[in-house]
Amino acid sequence: MIDSTSALRALLYDGRDGDGWIPVTGGESGAEVFRSEDGTRYAKCVPAGSVTSLEEERDRVEWLGTQGVPGPRVLDWRATADGACLVTSAVPGVPADRVPAAELRAAWEKIADAVRRLHDLPARGCPFARDLTRMFAMARDVVARGAVNPEFLPEEQQDTPAGELLARLEPQLEHRLAQEAAETVVCHGDLCLPNVILDPETLDVAGFIDLGRLGRADPYADIALLLANARETWPDEREASFADERFAERYGVVLDRDRERFYLHLDPLTWG
Repeated sequence: MIDSTSALRALLYDGRDGDGWIPVTGGESGAEVFRSEDGTRYAKCVPAGSVTSLEEERDRVEWLGTQGVPGPRVLDWRATADGACLVTSAVPGVPADRVPAAELRAAWEKIADAVRRLHDLPARGCPFARDLTRMFAMARDVVARGAVNPEFLPEEQQDTPAGELLARLEPQLEHRLAQEAAETVVCHGDLCLPNVILDPETLDVAGFIDLGRLGRADPYADIALLLANARETWPDEREASFADERFAERYGVVLDRDRERFYLHLDPLTWG
């Protein structure tokens, strides 16, 4: 792997922008994320082994930008033998995980509306797949490599071997595949609150970010993550249950808790 502090940053500091980039965080597979000094752009840089996945993210950002759903725009793509950098516009606003519970409560129906609009895009017109067959194969690979991060798992599962967790989901697979086939939508793919940007004044959804897993999938792949992640903001179980009901009513679904749990328990096994 290339030295991320030299070759990766050389992709970004190539003379087109001077030195006006601030490191934000390191990422998976040696990725690094930067923000421009004026806050209007982000850059994600990856080593050569991860260029294909970054290309796929670039293509998803470009496609969603043609669908009337707010999000970042692709501004630049820089690639060499050492790796690649994707430069996108920032979505002005505040991530939904950084607002107090009262503000999230006020924005909650608007978030449900935005998710519904995303899921209402014609799935047949989406060129990207995040289907259950792919995700289960990914989980098998991650588990086989011993690469599951226990911190991503629900607390009650963190001491259980990952292979056992995956085996618990296997008997449901055929049924969940049939559900997905009957109700495929365009999913964000990682729909947690940090990836939902809110206008701090109106609390409207200003856009979705981190689109590397966007594609055709079961709507519960998004719904399960969003509801579970929002529970970290609500002050108690009563508030969380009420929020789930509000989301479901606004989105237009009667929540299938078993289906929700299946996707909530599968997702952590696909990262690694």
